[in-house]
Amino acid sequence: MTYFSFHFLLCNAIICIFLGILLGLKRLLQNQLSARMQYNLSIIFLVVLIVPFFPIKSAPSSISWGHLLMPNSNTNGDIQTTFLSGNSYTLNKINDFAVSVSTQIPTFIHSLLVFFWSIGVFVMFVLLYRSAKQVKALHSSALPLQNEVINTLYIDCLNETNIKNTIPIYSTAFLKSPVLAGFLRPRIYLPIHLISDFNAGTISATDLRYMLLHELQHYKHKDILVGYLINTANVFYWFNPLIGYFLKRIRQERELACDAAVLQLLKETEYTSYGNTLINFAETIALTPFPLTMGISGNAKQLKGRILNIASFHQPTFKQKIRGYLICIFVSTIIIGCIPILSVYASDQTGYHFDTTEKNITQLNLSSNFGDYTGSFVLYDQATDKWNIYNIDNASTRVPPNSTYKIYDALLGLESGIITPKHSTFTWNGEPCPFESWESNQDLTSAMHNSVNWYFQAIDSQAGFQSVKTFLQTINYGNQNTGTNLNLYWTDFSLKISPIEQVELLQNFYQNNFHFDRKNIQEVKNALLLSTTSSGSLYGKTGTGRVNGKDVNGWFVGYIESDNNTYYFATNIQAPSNATGSQATEITETILSDFGIWK
Repeated sequence: MTYFSFHFLLCNAIICIFLGILLGLKRLLQNQLSARMQYNLSIIFLVVLIVPFFPIKSAPSSISWGHLLMPNSNTNGDIQTTFLSGNSYTLNKINDFAVSVSTQIPTFIHSLLVFFWSIGVFVMFVLLYRSAKQVKALHSSALPLQNEVINTLYIDCLNETNIKNTIPIYSTAFLKSPVLAGFLRPRIYLPIHLISDFNAGTISATDLRYMLLHELQHYKHKDILVGYLINTANVFYWFNPLIGYFLKRIRQERELACDAAVLQLLKETEYTSYGNTLINFAETIALTPFPLTMGISGNAKQLKGRILNIASFHQPTFKQKIRGYLICIFVSTIIIGCIPILSVYASDQTGYHFDTTEKNITQLNLSSNFGDYTGSFVLYDQATDKWNIYNIDNASTRVPPNSTYKIYDALLGLESGIITPKHSTFTWNGEPCPFESWESNQDLTSAMHNSVNWYFQAIDSQAGFQSVKTFLQTINYGNQNTGTNLNLYWTDFSLKISPIEQVELLQNFYQNNFHFDRKNIQEVKNALLLSTTSSGSLYGKTGTGRVNGKDVNGWFVGYIESDNNTYYFATNIQAPSNATGSQATEITETILSDFGIWK
């Protein structure tokens, strides 16, 4: 729920930006586009409003509001240390330290936003349902049109608009103006008072013909469907004034487009007569009775705009039509192109597209190993070029790397010359630390094994913000986002990476596809060494994401180097609590043992 609230609000912000651009383009091109083309562009943009409700890979519930998290100002923060249990030499050698970050916006705020939005949706849905009931009641009270003269006129209008289907026409006492209603079975309803006035000679056949042509043009251009889309969008976006304005504008453009379609059927000498029909019946047709109906009506301001458009209307030339179509296609392409962009950025780039083309992938069922944890496991066998993946959706979802990023932060320090393989020691400044092992001078190996935050923060501080960002881009690390705080960007939900990307990066690191200094690569490898047995050598780094005092995100990534093969792995677990790097390590060792890779 909380993830949806942020995702939906972010989508709204981005949609408003795109909408502002669209409205600007339409204003700029208003003399080049016909009323119909202006309307068509608005209809296409309606599709964008569906994007926030596309199925997306959501963040786990325990960290779903992480996009709005900020670290504590104290770099040591609220520290949690977890010493691993078990008899494994590897486990006993890893100290899993986690720095807690706290929410800037409490979770209950998100829940409150969703609650109020849901209340609004419910109220708008009730009003829409009420309108649907009114349309149903309208049909129940209506009778098939009995006036033969009007029926003949109506058939002529059907032929004039080249509509092959016979649309039923009814008379009713509950309307002031003609309307088209009905989604699956459209019908036209004429007010009895218009029929009476026609019989009395107060209303001419020409006036009635214009009204019928208008309703038939609504039918021909599927405006009923568009009307339902507009009203549905209004239900879910009731709180957004810009989108509300846009939906209101579509209704206005719909009437302008419908007027233009009618005028194209008329002779130029009839344009004034059509405009006079709108003026003469302005009071009678002032408002459409129900939101789910199409009519010739509109308020006084809308009718004024329509009269002005009628007065300036001229039949478009062939050249103007082609130009309008080309512009419409171009702008439509831009709108459609915005949809994947909106989807990606509104989801904060939480999904990684893993190209499975020509890859040998086996999907595993390791639910028993993960127990109550949500998570994933990725293993790449270099010798056989084979991937083994548990929960590929989660394995493609980006989450904070936590301390596993220190593998590459170390590389940044070495490649920048801040530290060297022979001189990697930083002097402790004497300030109290939460752990005795941190209160001493540190070299790269000790800092890596004890996950000493101040050591890697010193590297980032000396490198500078721009160098860190450039380095992330160079190695293509996850979403490459450092946020605005270099202290804990790898754990404060700025920087994110998926387990699959972790494994791909480890391959590039091991094989030095970055083309870094080989001595620097080797120095980091030495710092990652955890254990050597008859199975080979295990290299790895844990990471724990601690939020508001609870461990919600656990990592163990690394590789196993044997005599004739190298295996790369990444394990990630999430839970409301107790999801630590140590737990991820235990799960990993069990799986690797079951595979016969590590004993």
